[in-house]
Amino acid sequence: MNLLGIDFEDWYHPQLVEPFVTKDKKIPTMFQGLDKILELLRKHDVKATFFVVGELLESNPEILDKILDAEHEIGFHTMKHNRLDSPNFKEKFKEEIKEFDKLTSKKSIGFRAPTFSINKKSSWVIDELVNNNYRYDSSIIPAKTSLYGIPEAEKSPYKITSEHLEKNSENGKLIEFPLLVTKILGKTIPAAGGFYLRTLPLKIIKNAIKSYENKDRVSSFYIHSWELTPEYIPKIKLPTKNNFITFHKIEKTFSKMESLFNQFEFTSFNSYLNKLKM
Repeated sequence: MNLLGIDFEDWYHPQLVEPFVTKDKKIPTMFQGLDKILELLRKHDVKATFFVVGELLESNPEILDKILDAEHEIGFHTMKHNRLDSPNFKEKFKEEIKEFDKLTSKKSIGFRAPTFSINKKSSWVIDELVNNNYRYDSSIIPAKTSLYGIPEAEKSPYKITSEHLEKNSENGKLIEFPLLVTKILGKTIPAAGGFYLRTLPLKIIKNAIKSYENKDRVSSFYIHSWELTPEYIPKIKLPTKNNFITFHKIEKTFSKMESLFNQFEFTSFNSYLNKLKM
């Protein structure tokens, strides 16, 4: 089974973009593309989990109703897309998860960290999620990149604790759904979406999914809302490297996702948990 998470954030939220956008220019536009995303999912009979940045619900509360009316799941992606390992963010996170509960009437049971920023410095978030009755997280990539990753982490879902981020713990009360990875020339790399979906040949992504299916292993996949609706991204002047990582081949994202939907079955995290009665 393949689980689909859509990180519903705006064009200025990515870590490599945000520092280069002044506060007055941070005007939400992604809500304009929500209907396009929902229609794509409806067309292919796909249910997804929308990990939403909370401040977007404050500016456009209709986002919540549209997602839920289409029978998709709402998950938490922090209120403003701050990395969890940002200085002094722990106390702020405690406030944010309460804010999101109010905005969604406590409908969220799943979390994804911005920029997959769960690591030893931010392991406290596991306890906070458990304390707020969350059932799962999907923030760990079992590969190392310059921005994120825990290469020694398990590749199949496991019970995670703040003391043991990378392996199953019988005492764990939160399920971790690590994201899809693959090997190229002996090196493990992410294959779950984002830059890697846009840049790698689609055959490599499909083979990664097939490999998980052959091992009867759940694969967790992600895509950003702005990657599916680039027409709503204003022109941004970024350093060359930042622009490449964030937007390279963004015009290919929609068609690549359609190709994956045509070949593989995807569902939301909550639907999968309910099916297993976990």
